[in-house]
Amino acid sequence: QVQLAESGGGLVQAGGSLRLSCAASRSIFSINTMGWYRQAPGKQRELVASVTTSGTTNYPDSVKGRFTISRDNAKRTIDLQMNNLKPADTAVYYCKSWPIHDFWGQGTQVTVSS
Repeated sequence: QVQLAESGGGLVQAGGSLRLSCAASRSIFSINTMGWYRQAPGKQRELVASVTTSGTTNYPDSVKGRFTISRDNAKRTIDLQMNNLKPADTAVYYCKSWPIHDFWGQGTQVTVSS
């Protein structure tokens, strides 16, 4: 049973925008923090955005001001709006839930060309 289902991603030129979406099962969404991680080739997986059940968001400096995470409790989805994308943002992006249910999505590729 798929717990987290991602959509979005693709190829975009530098300076462009993309939007990722992640749908979660009911049992997961309401009680977990949700977020997006990314992993570039040869690098460790890193957190790029998170949102708690109360709506508190968190971003690393590398994406702050460019990425926005949003949470729709009615649809049980989280979206990641990515603006002003840079080639350094190229990675596989993963949806994740924690701490009650530690699940990962299957990943979606984001490629930013220069």
